[in-house]
Amino acid sequence: MSSTSEAAAFRPHDHGRCRGEALAAAVEACRARGLRLTPARAFALEALLESHRATTAYELLDRMRAAGLGSQPPVAYRALEFLVANGFAHRIERLGAYVACTCGTDAHAAAFMVCRGCRRVAETTLCDPAPGIEAQAEAAGFAVERIVVEAEGLCRRCRDEAA
Repeated sequence: MSSTSEAAAFRPHDHGRCRGEALAAAVEACRARGLRLTPARAFALEALLESHRATTAYELLDRMRAAGLGSQPPVAYRALEFLVANGFAHRIERLGAYVACTCGTDAHAAAFMVCRGCRRVAETTLCDPAPGIEAQAEAAGFAVERIVVEAEGLCRRCRDEAA
């Protein structure tokens, strides 16, 4: 997605189009990479794409159970693990929850703006994820594998409601 649509979670946009484009990109990426998008994985991705709100594994499991896709936690966790491992979703560490990736299916350093009021999450890509940390890590003999940047605060809607 373009940089102009990266923070769509916090502003009005055509969410049906947003969701449709992300789902189509994931289906195409699975086809191109030879990955199997099982019914449980597809359901999990579609559930994450329904909104820009962070969803816990247990919230997803409740929905999967209602849809007849399984009732044990491993069903949801395996689907989420597949989505995260293949770049279709991200884990929001602060919330212990998941969101669909909105910046495309290519590997990228991401940062998240997390609203503590409504749990909506906006993703943005980082050109330089953590200035200096990789150089410091290299000097210490440490190989950085993943950097997570999460900014917590209140979106405009939640600030307006609180006022």
